[in-house]
Amino acid sequence: HFQTAFPEESGFSYFLIGDERYGALGQVPGDLMEMNAVRQEQAQLLESKLGEYGFDAEPVVERLGRFLSVQNTYLATFQVLGGLGLLLGTIGLATVMQRNVLERRGELALLRAVGFRRSGLRWLVLSENAFLLLWGLAGGTVSALLAMAPHLWSAGGDPGGLILDLIRLFLAVVFVGMLAAGLAVAEAVRTPVVSALRSE
Repeated sequence: HFQTAFPEESGFSYFLIGDERYGALGQVPGDLMEMNAVRQEQAQLLESKLGEYGFDAEPVVERLGRFLSVQNTYLATFQVLGGLGLLLGTIGLATVMQRNVLERRGELALLRAVGFRRSGLRWLVLSENAFLLLWGLAGGTVSALLAMAPHLWSAGGDPGGLILDLIRLFLAVVFVGMLAAGLAVAEAVRTPVVSALRSE
């Protein structure tokens, strides 16, 4: 009969029940022990009278706690996967920088042959890699902020902590990227001029 009268209902519903004496919106009562006793009494009454319909009373705090524990598990999983992706990306960045220097051995040797000093060559390679790194980070950060904008504007979001974590991650990636660029610079300076020019 229920399905005939209400075909759009699935048969499962939630009821949020409050007591006017203690505030239905979570106001802190004067006597917490009395409030808990009254809630337990009400829950037992509802479960005993409506038990044949599958009524189950539970505090909102417990239900929300279970929901948030599942949500936090998903977030922690994606955070670990994101960290692994960042690690692989950093290794890839170092590899690409080293390959770039190896492919440009002849060009770098020619620059040294026409009068570039080692310090000037270091600055050239370092600035090129830093430019690419910062542009890549800027593009990724803007994309991430656009993806996270709904969460940042939601009532439960914590934009301050999230932005602080984002700044820390940004600085860590810049540090590791510049370390990889430093390795590429060392490779560029070690390139022998004569053999590189002959191969060119």
